[in-house]
Parts: sequence; structure tokens; C-alpha cells
Amino acid sequence: MISLSNKRITVTGGAGFLGAFIVRKLKERGCKNIFIPRSADYDLVDNGDCKRLYSDAKPDIVIHLAAKVGGIGANQSNPGKFFYDNLMMGVQMMEEGRRFGIEKFVAIGTICAYPKFTPVPFKEEDLWNGYPEETNAPYGLAKKMLLVQSQAYRQQYGFNSIYLLPVNLYGPGDNFDLETSHVIPALIRKCIEAKRKNGTSGRKSKTNIPSFQTPAITVWGTGTPSREFLYAEDAAEGILLATERYNKSEPVNLGSGIEISIKDLARLIARLTEFEGQIIWDTSKPDGQPRRMLNISKAEKEFGFKATMNIEEGLRKTIKWYLDNKL
Repeated sequence: MISLSNKRITVTGGAGFLGAFIVRKLKERGCKNIFIPRSADYDLVDNGDCKRLYSDAKPDIVIHLAAKVGGIGANQSNPGKFFYDNLMMGVQMMEEGRRFGIEKFVAIGTICAYPKFTPVPFKEEDLWNGYPEETNAPYGLAKKMLLVQSQAYRQQYGFNSIYLLPVNLYGPGDNFDLETSHVIPALIRKCIEAKRKNGTSGRKSKTNIPSFQTPAITVWGTGTPSREFLYAEDAAEGILLATERYNKSEPVNLGSGIEISIKDLARLIARLTEFEGQIIWDTSKPDGQPRRMLNISKAEKEFGFKATMNIEEGLRKTIKWYLDNKL
């Protein structure tokens, strides 16, 4: 087991959504040498900036979270950029880490790397049994190449790198931009804004959002696909447990093990935000992958990770954060 308290740790994407939880948990573990490269200072798509980052930070361990991400719409609009930027960031950060001689590289993959019709629950062994879902395949394949690189580098150079596959994340601090957000923050924002739109008068609800004549919201797809969601704080704990305890080439899923349909998710968020209007399903828009749920037994077996946050409580915390910080 690696003790992180005396290590110099670089967290790319450390100022982002998941990164904030990682950094906080590193500090709780007594880690004092944490380097968070900002995109304004280091463009990780540029090889010169990657080299400069290693020279400046002199890390023992790199946790590579930085990525260009978004929901189905963002992936459809930016397939080339999502492929190139994610590929170049990951490949160069790992190569320069090898050249620099770091102790460990932690690569964060994506559930989008799995084949479109993977049997549920997804097992790590299924990763190569088909092509990813088309709307996010460029992003998923770019991140999947980090697994290939990790395994090849361990085989040829003895380089200690690991590859983790977190399921869809959510929680306080998430991205609520409707152009680029994922489904949970998008639904939370739509429900709350719909309430506020015609709620300038009338009784206030328990969430302090005025309720009056609530309009409808529109949601992409049919609502029939299912997803698994992992609270970001749980994901951060899983990543750090793997950083401390896992030193193998095989990929490992990080998830909650709970599957929910998008339709049931929308109804749950509507109830928790006290949205009583109509939910309209825009079936002209894509559903994405039909089902997503992970087999999570390997993470518990290899490094003792098990998610603790149930989805209803996690959603309550996320909604509260949005009301406190975004309105």
C-alpha cells in the first residue's frame, strides 16, 4: 500500500467537478504537496506544456482526470475535438510521466468505452467485445486508448499505471450548463427553472422555489434507457483507494451497482424539486446506449471500494447545492 501523505501528487483536472473531491480527500489523508495545473497555464493537448508541467510539478504520482466531456448533444457536436483532445492529453501525460520516472500514473477512463450492447452488468472483460454507442464513440475510444497504453507500458517498461472506469458521476459542483451537461444536472436545472418561470407569485414550497403555474419540460429520447450513477465523492474515494492499493494492468469498474431508467430518474428529480408540470419526451432525439450498469465486484475485491451514497440522498444534496450556488 502506498502512503499518499508524503508524495508529490499532480491532479490534472483538479479544479474541476470530480477533481475538487479528489483534492479534498487527499488533504484529509495528510497530503501537502498537491499540484493542480490550470488550463490557462498548461494546455495538455500541447506536448511542450506537458513537459513543462512535469518539470514544474516534479510529481511522484499523477492522477489524470482532465478531459473534454459533455452529454449526448455535446458529443454529437464535437466528435473530432472530443477524440483528439482526450487522446492527446492522456497519451502525452502518460508518456511524459514514463520519461520523467514517476512512481504511478492513474488513468481515468469512461463508461462510454464499453460496447453499445454490452450484457448487463458490464464486466471489465467485455470492453473489447464490440463498438461503443455511436453518439459518444470518439470520446470513449480516445479514453480507451489509455488502457492500451497503460498495459503496453507496463509490459515493455515496467511502468506502474492503472486504468479505472467510473460510471456516470453526479453531485454538488456538477456542470449545469444545458449545452454540455449530463442528464442529472440538466434535469435538475430544467425542473427548477420551469418552476421559477411562472412562479413569481404564489405560495413558496419547502425548497423556497415559488410554485404557481408550472410549465412543462422537454427531455431527450424516450426515457426507456437505463443508467447507473455514482456520487462524485464516492468516486473520489474509489480513485484514491486504487491509487493507494491497486497496481495491476487490468481495468477496474467504479460504480454503485444500482440501475435506474431515465424516465424513473426524471420522475424522481421532479418529486425532489417539487416540479409538478408535464415531462415531454422528445423522441426525435437519440437515447444513447440502451442500458448501463456495471459489475462492481472487482473494485471491492482488489482495493476495498464500495459506494455508500444512495441516489435519492445524493440527488437531494445536489439539488441543495444548485439552489444555494446557482440561483
